[in-house]
Amino acid sequence: MTWCEYPGAWIGLEVLQNYGCRMASGLGLTLQLVAISFGLGIAIGLGLAVLRLRGPKPVRMILHGYMTFFRGTPLLVQLFLIYYGLGSFRPFWQEVGLWWFFRDPLYCCLLAFTINTAAYQAEIFRGALQSLPYGQAEAARALGMRPFAIFLRVEMPQAMIVALRPLGNELIVMIKASALASLVTLFDLMGATRLAFARSFDLSIYLVAALIYLALVEIIRRVWDGLEMRLTRHMALR
Repeated sequence: MTWCEYPGAWIGLEVLQNYGCRMASGLGLTLQLVAISFGLGIAIGLGLAVLRLRGPKPVRMILHGYMTFFRGTPLLVQLFLIYYGLGSFRPFWQEVGLWWFFRDPLYCCLLAFTINTAAYQAEIFRGALQSLPYGQAEAARALGMRPFAIFLRVEMPQAMIVALRPLGNELIVMIKASALASLVTLFDLMGATRLAFARSFDLSIYLVAALIYLALVEIIRRVWDGLEMRLTRHMALR
């Protein structure tokens, strides 16, 4: 008996004993999907937020349209548009050498999740940067600091503290929304759960999956609370 079969044997759940290893593999894929897309979303979202605030007007208008679309439409629709929509242009992608990307559901999910969360995170960072007192940047300029140094050393540390809680909420939303990946034949946690149910017709496997998602969310919530307390401890001493 392998390590991933022990939970099912311990609680007497045969379906978990039979498909525990597949669900463990699916959990690993879910964590990989969320970690990569959320990490890329932070980098892209921060850049988009700065451009949205300080870029040329045409760029700001384009970014406004991008954020409006991806924040205003369901992630499932975006995933289908990328996987089934863009994937239908096979001759074109083969000609430009990108068919290897759009034929793979994993890459399509990563693309959909990344551009979706980047739109939300861009708004989070934009709000955080706008909440900072304008006088701080003025004072830094008066001291002779360059714009990039002001952004990096004065604005970003404070903006990250303001954005920390909304970013945690976005990460939790990403964990739960990652279940949509199973709809494009990807065997993440939910995909493995659907397969187990299709073969066993044991509805309790969905309860197990729900408890796993709940545990992930609770772990993230507690880690985020600890991180927030650590980063804001100087503010509590005032």
